[in-house]
Amino acid sequence: MNKKQKYILPLLLLFPLQTMAQKISSSNNMERDDEKSEKITVRGQRRADGSVAVMSTPDVTLGPLGSLKSEDAPFSIMSVPHDVIANQQARNVNDLMKYLPSVQLEARGSASMARPQSRGFEGDVTANSRIDGLNMTTTTPYPTEMFENLQVLNGLAGAMYGPQNPAGIFSYQLKRPTDRRTEHLSINYDSIGAVTEYADVSGRVGKNGWFGYRLNLLHDEGTAYVEHSQLKRNLVSGDFDIHLSSKTVIEIDASHYTYNERGTATNFSFDNSIQLPSAPNMGKAYLGQKYAGFNTETNTFLGKIKHQINKKWRFTAGGLYQDAKREMFNNNNRLLNSKGDYQQSISVAGQANVFQVGSNFAYVNGEVNTDFVKHELVLGTNGYMRGNYNPTHTETINLGTSNIHNPRPLPGHRPKGWGRYQSALIQQQALIAGDTIHFNQQWAIMGVFSWSWLSNDSWNIKGKKTAHNSHDAAFSPTTSLIYHPLEGHTAYFTWARSLQAGDIAPATGVINPNQIMAPYRSEEYEVGYKVKFNRLWLNVAAFRMTRPYAFINPTTHIFAVAGQQRNYGVEFQVAGQIWDSLSILGGVTWLDAQLGKTGNIATSHKQIVGVPPVQANLLIDYQLPVAKDHILYGMAFNINLHYTDRRAANNYNTTFAKGYFTTDVGMRYAFNVFNTPLAARFNVNNVTNKHYWMSVYPSSINGGTANNSAYAGLPRTYQFSLAVDF
Repeated sequence: MNKKQKYILPLLLLFPLQTMAQKISSSNNMERDDEKSEKITVRGQRRADGSVAVMSTPDVTLGPLGSLKSEDAPFSIMSVPHDVIANQQARNVNDLMKYLPSVQLEARGSASMARPQSRGFEGDVTANSRIDGLNMTTTTPYPTEMFENLQVLNGLAGAMYGPQNPAGIFSYQLKRPTDRRTEHLSINYDSIGAVTEYADVSGRVGKNGWFGYRLNLLHDEGTAYVEHSQLKRNLVSGDFDIHLSSKTVIEIDASHYTYNERGTATNFSFDNSIQLPSAPNMGKAYLGQKYAGFNTETNTFLGKIKHQINKKWRFTAGGLYQDAKREMFNNNNRLLNSKGDYQQSISVAGQANVFQVGSNFAYVNGEVNTDFVKHELVLGTNGYMRGNYNPTHTETINLGTSNIHNPRPLPGHRPKGWGRYQSALIQQQALIAGDTIHFNQQWAIMGVFSWSWLSNDSWNIKGKKTAHNSHDAAFSPTTSLIYHPLEGHTAYFTWARSLQAGDIAPATGVINPNQIMAPYRSEEYEVGYKVKFNRLWLNVAAFRMTRPYAFINPTTHIFAVAGQQRNYGVEFQVAGQIWDSLSILGGVTWLDAQLGKTGNIATSHKQIVGVPPVQANLLIDYQLPVAKDHILYGMAFNINLHYTDRRAANNYNTTFAKGYFTTDVGMRYAFNVFNTPLAARFNVNNVTNKHYWMSVYPSSINGGTANNSAYAGLPRTYQFSLAVDF
């Protein structure tokens, strides 16, 4: 235990003891007062944060469309709510993706910085992910502790959110100030030595609570999931509400997060001649050398204003600035054969290590009644700009060879890298207009349309511009036919087209190096049915999606756009409570994801690398149905079952990553001490210590003959926490 922990831990322990003592003193005073008064107020005991195990999110947020009831939205949407985050003790936002059956991760160097993808389409670094509706970068880790929930919209959303890959929208909702003053403190112990101290303080002050605040403080340090590794996280975040009037509120949010890691394994690259070997045991030391790893720092600032013009019209606007730095000195592992021998090196790579993002939105929403129909109108804009910065000097050190099933320590040291130059600037802005026409309680038509302006520029290390591409007023439509046959039932058909930025030609091996392709257009057809039954939500959707892609012509050696990726699929999702003591969150996705004509017969009409034909997840939470005065009241158990089918591991489909099944279990005990809620939680992830390839992906999603990479799943890990709420 370091010095900081020695001071923080006693303070966190003393604070609840002091508060409990105050409650005892207050209780004694109340008893004396009760002797003088005949009026007695009886209050029920509060439950510990997250102990109710709410698995559903009744409302969803859809950018310019605002908030809708989940069952009314004509899209396939699934959420991971706050109680799941708390009870499963998730630490990184990417930990939440396994609960979503249509989502996979591309773990490029680390699972904490993995790139999410939905329905077999890779997400963009910025366009497909948002914090409170504002574009963010996914090249850096994020802590779950600052977010209330995660919402994923599967499918095309360019009409609502501007140009993007057809990977849907990953929306992270920040925690907001609470009306009641709350102080949540917890101490967590993970695996073999990482200790976390966390505080979440919220409330309102001033006349009528005009100023709301919420502060999240986090320190996490120790050994990660394997010996000779190190993990360190620190978070300071603040979320504030300023109510200028009953109709106008300003929201201000800021956060500073650092995440450092040493000695953990990274991905293994391999060429198309190698059969992917069985996955290693990530619990073995020296898959990553103890001097290798990364440091990251993410500073995020955002502000929004919300104004209710009248009962039917409202205005919202916001902006975000983000500065994300990552100092990478990871091990690079290249498989030499199908037995698992690999060459290991360590390097400061030349790819971007600083990302600066500025994003914005402004929407006006309202209702207009004309004759027998009601119009829900929206007019607005959203967009972002992102600058990429690369180091000017890098270093690579060869360390030696090892085997993934018998890794060994290799002598070496951290390489050096310095300098910075701007390598890219991406800018896009969309103008959005939409109308949802309600003919009656059963029938409605939704139309949302956007016109986008895009500009991409790139530079080399000498500052010379190497490529430029722009496109004006690019059109992206989405239309939906909505039918409500019964209350709580929704049938819908949605058609959408969406724009996305074009690929960039490789720097070598082509006669048009670094050329930026014209923007791509994706298309989707989706039909779905939703049911809300008491506190249970069910959704089934079938879809067909296509996107263009580029490849290197083997004859002309020109990198150009041709063919398409075509994905068919069916999704089933369920979330909510079956009865008071039993809650579930889960689903299954069947997916046929194929590359079209690539110009190479060996890669045409093959499975997309890393996309499973079947993926399913089911989280079950069961609370013992006992009386409130029973000693076991508040005791609960949960189990999470996850299955991923086998996946193609190269573009030729000559080798595959085996399918896998994992089981996580947990228990919690929520209880009260002197009317103060506490909760003890214990979780075991990957109970059977299954060894599996969690992520498999090509270095390029286009139909060439690129290398591939695989990242193994974590071993069995343990988590224990004790939390108190005041």
